[in-house]
Amino acid sequence: MNWDDLKIFLDVVRQPKLEQTAIKLDMDATTISRRLKRLETELETTLFERTRRGHMLTPSGEALAKQVENMESTAFDIVSRTAGDRTASGRVRLGVPEGVGTKLIAPALSLFKQRYPEINTDLIALSGFVSVPKREADMSVLLTRPSAGRLKIRRLSDYSLKLYGSARYLADSIPVQSAKDLSEHTLIGYVDDLIYSNQLRYFGELLQGRSPDLCSTSINAQLEMVKAGAGLGILPCFMARQHPELVEVLPDAFRLERTFWLAVHEDVAGLKRNRLVSDFLAEQLHALP
Repeated sequence: MNWDDLKIFLDVVRQPKLEQTAIKLDMDATTISRRLKRLETELETTLFERTRRGHMLTPSGEALAKQVENMESTAFDIVSRTAGDRTASGRVRLGVPEGVGTKLIAPALSLFKQRYPEINTDLIALSGFVSVPKREADMSVLLTRPSAGRLKIRRLSDYSLKLYGSARYLADSIPVQSAKDLSEHTLIGYVDDLIYSNQLRYFGELLQGRSPDLCSTSINAQLEMVKAGAGLGILPCFMARQHPELVEVLPDAFRLERTFWLAVHEDVAGLKRNRLVSDFLAEQLHALP
């Protein structure tokens, strides 16, 4: 087998859409497709299913991906042991929830790049989750501890959420002295039938029978509505505290605790670059409010 074909195979595993892989490799998508077919012919098996979502691994493809990633891991570890962590290289695809991804992890990547200049990062920040078992990412920050799959799990940090409003909104509205007063206020939250994790069903936990009046699938959009004085919203403290115009409302009665978990696919958990990203995330998130 041609090692260059195997490297292309891994690139397609990590980015199933050929057009995007072609841009990354500066190659023609047709050439990549031809190289994959050559690899399949040599191995006498089908490695990918061609779907609208891109090239999805078959069981044979999964087996090959594990072998090639182990080869890659061994090579990188040899280099790392010889020259130290700064020589670790490659690309890590990291899936993160939108809020922590944009407010904390994205700004911190500048420091990570200074430490490890040869490691490149794809940061996928979504109002949802990125599947590690389906190889949509090498690792993913999650709101719930996964209970199945070939994953290495790490607890990153606990964090708190509280009810917030802008100082301007609170000054112009009926005072909030108890939970009963919230019936006179506009509440901001998630679109109920599009919530991707039960950990986000805040109002059902704190205000049974009350649903948000203004809704968005995006926590960043909710934050902007609260800042603009549209109403009150339950926000992660690490986000709200970046905006001094926001004020805690009923802080003793409205407090939630949640946890960030990191899931890494078993096949790539041993790669030096993935271990460095994992440790960096734990370092950045260990003391969230």
